Amino acid sequence: MDLTDYRAEAEAFVTAVDREYYRHYSGRQEDFDVEPIYARHERLFSREAIDALREQGSPELLEFAIEGYVGRATTQETAELARREATLELELDGERLPYRQARIAQANERDPARRAAIEAAALEATERELQPLLLELHERAAALVRELGWPSVRALVEELSGIDLGALARQTEAFLAATEDRYEPLVGPQLEEQLGFGFDRLRRSDLPAFFRAPGFDELFPAERRDRAFAETFAALGLAESAGERVRVDAEPRPRKSPRAFCAPVRVPDEVYLVIAPTGGRDDYEAMMHEAGHAYHYAHVDPALPFEHRYLGDNSVTEGFAFLFEELTADPEWLRRRLGLGDPEPVAAYARAAKLIYLRRYCAKLAYELELHAPDADLGRMPALYARRLADAVRVEWPEQTWLADVDPFFYAARYLRAWAFETHLRALLRERHGPAWFERRAAGDELRALMREGQRRPAHELLAELRGTELDFSALLADVG
Repeated sequence: MDLTDYRAEAEAFVTAVDREYYRHYSGRQEDFDVEPIYARHERLFSREAIDALREQGSPELLEFAIEGYVGRATTQETAELARREATLELELDGERLPYRQARIAQANERDPARRAAIEAAALEATERELQPLLLELHERAAALVRELGWPSVRALVEELSGIDLGALARQTEAFLAATEDRYEPLVGPQLEEQLGFGFDRLRRSDLPAFFRAPGFDELFPAERRDRAFAETFAALGLAESAGERVRVDAEPRPRKSPRAFCAPVRVPDEVYLVIAPTGGRDDYEAMMHEAGHAYHYAHVDPALPFEHRYLGDNSVTEGFAFLFEELTADPEWLRRRLGLGDPEPVAAYARAAKLIYLRRYCAKLAYELELHAPDADLGRMPALYARRLADAVRVEWPEQTWLADVDPFFYAARYLRAWAFETHLRALLRERHGPAWFERRAAGDELRALMREGQRRPAHELLAELRGTELDFSALLADVG
């Protein structure tokens, strides 16, 4: 196989798929029509291509080919799932609500009973309309991986990514144990502050409103968001060096995904940052997170091969995303960008919110390791999922999202590693440039140098070079007090 030709065609494929992804999930078009794209590039994902890449020893390209092999075999189901999500509507008291707007509606709803009604309707629609397709996709992917010679998705991911998922799970289990006693004392007062009640009345449907943090709306006005964003990346020099390559899409649309995302259509030349604003602090956090991705991709060295610009260890790009998301909880940033005289209430809230997310993802990883086990009994997975998440977050958790809440190929592990990587990167920037590192052009220069590498090296190798230390999830304990 000629790797130069393979890389060129692979880049054309990814550009086409990411453009289609951007247009559909930004709400600009109803269909998610990826089947013709796979058909045009089917040779990328043939068994012959996979066997050749196995022999030539390129783990990033092999992982890409295998994920594409699974994606090609399930294009109809994937497209139908996206179509149903985009067109599905919920009926509530005679009113109709687009399925994808349910979380936004929950986040902005002040009445807990109404939030619960919205979630109940969304869960019922998930189980009725989406669950059959999700189950089909899950079982088909597992079967295809076995056909290729791996006993499970876990074995595939561990071999090609180099991530020891078992070791990571042991670290996250230790984190859950270490934060067990401090969880409710830290989170409970913040629930009271934002929602008006604590764990005794908390339901899963209340969490979007908690993360929306309505009590801070006056501190995080919508009209200030874009300015704070622009000032931050201008001060670092990253906005100037990215030029017009980063394109922000913040327009509300009925079919727009409520989940903010970055679409690196052509790296580094055409990168979209997409957000569906809900109001308040949550928008700042989402925008800064996706900006970390966008500015990372926009600064990748165009001379790097395809696999180092688009593929590799996504813990790296997620690390940059968390680095900038963390600024929305940084007292110095809050003083300088938003003029907060006393940023501690926001910082205390952010620690609580982060702890919920961290414990949730620790539980997700443990659950997904069981879900993807070769001998997994799918019949017991919904109850196992609900119990693991409920134990971690201390709120009754619905079984209906036991598949909808799972990202392909253990992406949860990338998030967990990224949180640890970001903690070390942020500490390094503060040591070298002070607490206001986000205003130092020299800090921007250092970040730009790291971003130019794309994902040529995995997060643990970058960290070993930067700090001389291992990627250890326990580093996050200090972050949550």
